[in-house]
Amino acid sequence: MKNFAMMGVAGYIAPRHLRAIKETGNRLVAACDKFDSVGVIDGFFPDCSFFTEMELFDRHCSLLKRKGESIDYFSVCTPNYLHDAHARYGLRLGADVICEKPLVLNPWNIDALEEIERETGRRIYTILQLRLHDAIKALKRRIEEEPGRVHDVDLTYITSRGNWYHTSWKGDERKSGGIATNIGVHFYDMLAWIFGQPTLNIVHVSSHDRVAGYLESPRARVRYFLSINADTLPPDILAAGKRTYRSIRVGGESVEFSDGFTELHAESYRQILAGNGFRLAEARPCIQTVHDIRVATPVGLKGDYHPLARLPLAPHPFGWTR
Repeated sequence: MKNFAMMGVAGYIAPRHLRAIKETGNRLVAACDKFDSVGVIDGFFPDCSFFTEMELFDRHCSLLKRKGESIDYFSVCTPNYLHDAHARYGLRLGADVICEKPLVLNPWNIDALEEIERETGRRIYTILQLRLHDAIKALKRRIEEEPGRVHDVDLTYITSRGNWYHTSWKGDERKSGGIATNIGVHFYDMLAWIFGQPTLNIVHVSSHDRVAGYLESPRARVRYFLSINADTLPPDILAAGKRTYRSIRVGGESVEFSDGFTELHAESYRQILAGNGFRLAEARPCIQTVHDIRVATPVGLKGDYHPLARLPLAPHPFGWTR
């Protein structure tokens, strides 16, 4: 049984990490978040020590270390822009770090983390759960059976968010990294894992609620569309009362991978505990891709663009501009 500590236990993604720690037979001994709405802990680790101040959390973790009850793993579930700093803290605490995606916002942040790994002798792992999805693994095997073929791929991911999104840190590109980073980094990782790292990256549309573009990889030509706007959902999905739509089409054939998402964090933890987790070098390609998308100047509806890129842009709900 390993000792875990967690930063960001009040966040949206934290329950998946709590469940993963419990399902792998380990225990959470300390947690920190500036928000105190953390009753969810009771369903997993009611004896966990909880702190709203980083200084008190740090003192507690140091006391545990002096008592011979060191933190083995440090889970980072905080807002995207804090992942880098909190991963550094976990390493210096003497723990291996499990960081929710995106690992960092910029590729050069990975360089610095690699240095701290060497200094501390500890490791950072990140959650790239689509690599563990059975349908995605099957697709990768299929692509590898045709090594010389370049595939035409359409990726569509729409996950509806309300006006709260734009008020929160998620709506601040400096903190979330924007739409591509915040909701799509694991999809870009999946694409690079299967088809190779993009050699061409064109952005057609980029706004507060969507991003659409074109990626060219050694084994694929990819058109993508990501959105948090419910108005961009296909009519049949809206009619069914659904708020999320995932689709990847390879050569006109649909690959179904909508189910099984919520169970993949536990499998990620199992792989990490077995020494098979995804390290910094494996996260670098997708971090580079989303960074390049974020800083690109959109070219508009030119060339080979995703059909949904033609949808009229929506005004920001609060009148803000990018």
